[in-house]
Amino acid sequence: MKIDVKKLKEIVGEDNVRDNIADLYVYSSDASVHSSKPDAIVRPGNVKEVQELLRYANKNKIPVIPRGAGSGMSGQTVPLSGGIILDMKRMDKIIEIRPEDVICKVEPGVINDELNMQLKPYGFFFPPTPASGKICTIGGMIGNNASGIRSVKYGATRDAVIGMKVVLANGDFVTLGSNTKVDSSGYQLAKLMVGSEGTLGIVVEATLLISPLPKFRAMGVANFATLEDAGKMISNVIAAGITPSMLELMDKVAITAVNNAQNLGLPDVDAIAVFECNGMVKEAVEYDMKRIKEICKRNNGTGIRVSDDPDEMTRIYEGRKKLFPSLSKYSEGLFTTALADDMAVPMSKIADTVHEIHEIAKRNNVVMSAYGHCGAGLIHTKILMDTNKKSQWQGAKRAVKEVYEYVQKVGGTTSGEHGIGFSKGPSFKQEKKDSLEMMRAIKKALDPNNILNPHKLMDSPDDWLTATHLRYQVKP
Repeated sequence: MKIDVKKLKEIVGEDNVRDNIADLYVYSSDASVHSSKPDAIVRPGNVKEVQELLRYANKNKIPVIPRGAGSGMSGQTVPLSGGIILDMKRMDKIIEIRPEDVICKVEPGVINDELNMQLKPYGFFFPPTPASGKICTIGGMIGNNASGIRSVKYGATRDAVIGMKVVLANGDFVTLGSNTKVDSSGYQLAKLMVGSEGTLGIVVEATLLISPLPKFRAMGVANFATLEDAGKMISNVIAAGITPSMLELMDKVAITAVNNAQNLGLPDVDAIAVFECNGMVKEAVEYDMKRIKEICKRNNGTGIRVSDDPDEMTRIYEGRKKLFPSLSKYSEGLFTTALADDMAVPMSKIADTVHEIHEIAKRNNVVMSAYGHCGAGLIHTKILMDTNKKSQWQGAKRAVKEVYEYVQKVGGTTSGEHGIGFSKGPSFKQEKKDSLEMMRAIKKALDPNNILNPHKLMDSPDDWLTATHLRYQVKP
């Protein structure tokens, strides 16, 4: 495969093509553990340039990997067989905001937090709230069906996308979905694109549902001596018909890491739950918070605090907010890796799953944290290990396999919000074995030359550990 760099520069301009070794190195990895070098980086600025680039790539059967901020944790934008990284961040216009229709239209390079800053004067916000909101782009969120801490009330990106404009592998331009919240006109192709990780087309514009900013908000925290009690509390809150805007869990590993890194003085307990309610009526928010407090007490919750003071709410949330960057401070010599990191399970299985995760970690000589948006059934895990040691990677590989086997056993799913890429490929293919050929048929119909982000999702390698170089110096 030989790429005509001169041709690429003719399409997007000389300043928007890179093929020097430094840039190729930077774009060889995302936030996953993987690394594989592309042949060129191209930054299109409009739909016409995207179309021309794809026509060229399709004709010459060159892989094209669309990329937003590169914050994906599963290798979604790692180019396993080289090719062109399509950096979409130049296409960053907020095309229109229509509060009267509760929608906005944006290009894929718009950053999530920037969109919310522009929506705020209208009294609206875009509900998906990923932790990477300061850098992640709408296009990346669509590719992975991102969600975040408020998914328990507002759902994920797929729930907010009602229409889009897409450039297909052959350069054709199509409009999918509508400008309306309800749409029963044929196949829901816009929804199909969400979560497809750039394997079916390049999103060049999205129509998104926006929500009114709540006028009132309150937050609380409760401590639990056992994971079982914390899991029952979470399940009971949802079963009671309460819809919190946030319901988060931190396990003992996470609590220890945050205390080591931030010296927050969090209590020495097995689990901490952080919860929030919001709405337009203060009395309704207060009523729901009161009910959650009662459920916490019934499930042996202690140290329960509730507040609607902004400063106090910030303090309550401080530990959860700083959790991910703190994990590498859990123990000297252990580093955080994103591997089995965002499974979802039925509510009733949260406590059992967190317990099993720790047992699996112990068996395989690694440390695993468990935390996340448990009000939506989503559990985040990170594997903490000595990344220099090959034996630790082998233990991590076994742990990942065992975790996902358990998740599937209890009726869960491989990824709740971070996507598959190829880190989670083996589990994904096992979970979706009955529909893999259907997915491949759709892929072939839209991308017969398989140029769009190949070797991902249903076509990912069977062994993620050897599929690419690792971003770590591993000793024998």
